[in-house]
Amino acid sequence: MKQYNNILVNALVNLGDVVLTTGAIALLRKAYPEARITMLVKPVVREAVENNPVVDEVMVFDYKPKENSWGQMMAMVREIKRRQFDLSLSLDRKLRPALLAFLARIPERVGPSKVFGPRKSRVTWLYTRTVPIEYDLDTVLQADTYQNIVRGLTGQGADEKAEPVFASITPEAESKARQLMSRLPEGEKVIALCVKGTFPLKTWPAEYFSRVVQELQAEYKAAFFVTGGPGDREYADEVIAACRVPVANFCGETNLVELAALLKASDLLVSVDTGGGHIAAACQVPMVVMYGCTSPDRWYPVNPKARVLTSREECCPCTVRAEECPSWPRPKCLWNVSPEAVLKECRALLGTK
Repeated sequence: MKQYNNILVNALVNLGDVVLTTGAIALLRKAYPEARITMLVKPVVREAVENNPVVDEVMVFDYKPKENSWGQMMAMVREIKRRQFDLSLSLDRKLRPALLAFLARIPERVGPSKVFGPRKSRVTWLYTRTVPIEYDLDTVLQADTYQNIVRGLTGQGADEKAEPVFASITPEAESKARQLMSRLPEGEKVIALCVKGTFPLKTWPAEYFSRVVQELQAEYKAAFFVTGGPGDREYADEVIAACRVPVANFCGETNLVELAALLKASDLLVSVDTGGGHIAAACQVPMVVMYGCTSPDRWYPVNPKARVLTSREECCPCTVRAEECPSWPRPKCLWNVSPEAVLKECRALLGTK
């Protein structure tokens, strides 16, 4: 197997995917233990891979996809070229990072034939080697697809696997988590909630969340909080108002490492399919995840303490807009995942009272 000394890994993807790619990078680290590994990521996910044991350095590429940013591109090309990478590994098959590696004249540029959808792409023309991904992506865990890209480079066998690795949690992040926890009422259990997906067909009904919260509060004398970004805060307030028991709203009050510390301090996470759930999975937090238009066959949290629920509608998985869903405004994929089913899994993880 050829050895590399200075590797650039392109992962200009969203939070959940970045967390999942770290398992592939851990596998890459096993193959090239002496190599320096640098990740190229979006600014919003930087904290997930900084201070991460499998990543030596993080480069941030801040751009808006539909804007003309050739000057910004060339500045990044010069920076990449200065660092003299001997290998570029794409985990995203996106045009911009492929162009960056090509223009920076990285001598070996490896990427997958597909990674998110089935379409072929001329982006692969910019690689010196393409790793064939020949299966239906919806039938294989995305974390495994990322690792299969690495195996295609290194020749490692399918029996060699690695789990996602989140950034190290700092004492400052733990202190922030304790500060937030001090705002909760006294409870025998602390339960985290993530109530809003990145789009409507991932967002479990608010009235279902309120039913689960009320039942768990009565059974376990639990304290609750909602996590999410600043843009989730208003919707979280709507869900909280329907719960009729105290629930703290921490949306927008943490960075990613503080969120990880907060989730690790919780007894359970009840969540829709979102990036925060993959952070919890990497931290081995007991969790129950409700899937709508996405499939757990592909996006299952890599965590032995995870329980997932899906109604497996014939139309799922899908990528349609909410208003295009035949059963909107009560999409079957979400409304057919009942509160009773979620409560059953929550009780299994919390223990029967």
